[in-house]
Amino acid sequence: MNLLIVEDEVRLRNALANNIPWDKHGIEVVGQAGNGMEALRFIDRKKPEIILLDLQMPEMDGLTLAKQLRQSDPLLKIIVLSGYDDFAYAQEALSIGVMKYLLKPAGDEEILETVLEAAEKLRSELEQRHNEDELKQRWEQHLPYLVNDFLQGWLKGKFELWEIEQRSKYLQMNMPKGAQFAVAVVDMDPLPDTETRFSRKDMSLLQFSLGSIVQEYLQSTPCWVVSDYAGYTVVVYKLSGDEAPKEALQRINVLTEKLLFTVLSCLRLTASAGISGTIGGCEDLNKLYVQAVRALQNRIMLGHDLAIPYQEVQGREPEFVLQPNLEKALEIALETGEENKATDMLSTLWEGGMAKAENIEEIHEHILYFESLFVRMIQKQGWSVREVAGEDYVYFHNHRELMVKEQIFIWLQRMIKAYLTHARERRKSTSHDMIKTILSLVENEIDQEMTLHAVADRLYVNSSYLSRLFKQETGKAFSTYVMERKMERAKATLQEGVRVYDAAAAVGYRDVSYFTRVFRKYWGVTPGEVRS
Repeated sequence: MNLLIVEDEVRLRNALANNIPWDKHGIEVVGQAGNGMEALRFIDRKKPEIILLDLQMPEMDGLTLAKQLRQSDPLLKIIVLSGYDDFAYAQEALSIGVMKYLLKPAGDEEILETVLEAAEKLRSELEQRHNEDELKQRWEQHLPYLVNDFLQGWLKGKFELWEIEQRSKYLQMNMPKGAQFAVAVVDMDPLPDTETRFSRKDMSLLQFSLGSIVQEYLQSTPCWVVSDYAGYTVVVYKLSGDEAPKEALQRINVLTEKLLFTVLSCLRLTASAGISGTIGGCEDLNKLYVQAVRALQNRIMLGHDLAIPYQEVQGREPEFVLQPNLEKALEIALETGEENKATDMLSTLWEGGMAKAENIEEIHEHILYFESLFVRMIQKQGWSVREVAGEDYVYFHNHRELMVKEQIFIWLQRMIKAYLTHARERRKSTSHDMIKTILSLVENEIDQEMTLHAVADRLYVNSSYLSRLFKQETGKAFSTYVMERKMERAKATLQEGVRVYDAAAAVGYRDVSYFTRVFRKYWGVTPGEVRS
């Protein structure tokens, strides 16, 4: 701790500085001043934490100096050492924050003890302030997350009115009584097929970027920006009481349109927004949020890059007509691998249902219809929907990813291609297994006569299918392949010194003469010449 001694009497000042063993107790005397003005210059340069101060001094007395110092640094510890045993002096000194009032001639031990007490008190105050600052800093760091969590629950309608008022006050949200709100829900549109910078896996990153852009764009607008459970960016606009509801909503619509243009300029990707159709108070926030979400869902019919206001729908009962003949035709086309016909059947089913859908509820009904249709056809083959659909599987359990009719139709077209591709792969895999079995039979039973018909019977398939499959997979006719393997095996056996008769028997020839003719025709030499 640093100590400044302010005393106009030179001998006493030197005695205080030199006769007390300050350094043994961690106290350093950083200066001595003879009056208040001189003390101010020392304090500005040396920044002492403790001051030992006389009251009666020329130029500036001790009380005046103490008042000034306490105003500029409330933590500074001031100990008065005075020769005036006057209660009024002591009372005034203590009232302005002097820690202790000592009377001359105070002993060295008493002065040292008082200075050490001041040092300990200062340490305690600094530690407390540090802890308070740290707690305050932690609170400020966590406050945005606490506000976000509270707003999420509020939007979902989890709180009573008294809880909203209590929590908003606790979270310093500055919400005046009778406050009015409007809500907008903003979301990134689906990535276009031509997009090469990002994929569906990057959507969480894009949603985060969207939230940051909204925060920055609306920083001067009275509102709260929160991310909801579904990943949407939600803007809760705080409205002034002197603005008419329709004017407020019109202003928010214009502001939201400009916001979407900013998103497009920053990300070169579009976003859309749904805007509540009314304004309301604290108790209405959940209703306003639901309106905004429903408005956003209408981009399925209206398209992308739109700020969509909520409109109350006086809807008709949805009409849903089953078309079993078309469903069967689609199934047959898929099973027979006719992609063009399957696509035509899909288009006809689409035109008879989804194309006529007029609201979100009807669109969701038709999504469920097509999902169940494909699930049924896939599972009928004993396949896994996830395995067939691949990356498109996400749409089977997350309709929010399907945001416009065109996107839904393209997804269904991809499902046709995925079904046919999977079927081809399955057939190819089955074919490979069958070819492997045939090749193994040839190698293991090369010492026997082997015909295509006999192998087909063993594998329970017809010989025509097996002949075409074998040639397709190996590039050779079955008989040609068998001949090649027999001749190669016979040559290798003869080169080992085996007799011609035994070599013939080893590859399934019982007639040595016939074997010799075949061998010579194939290799251009007789078996005996190879053996010798």
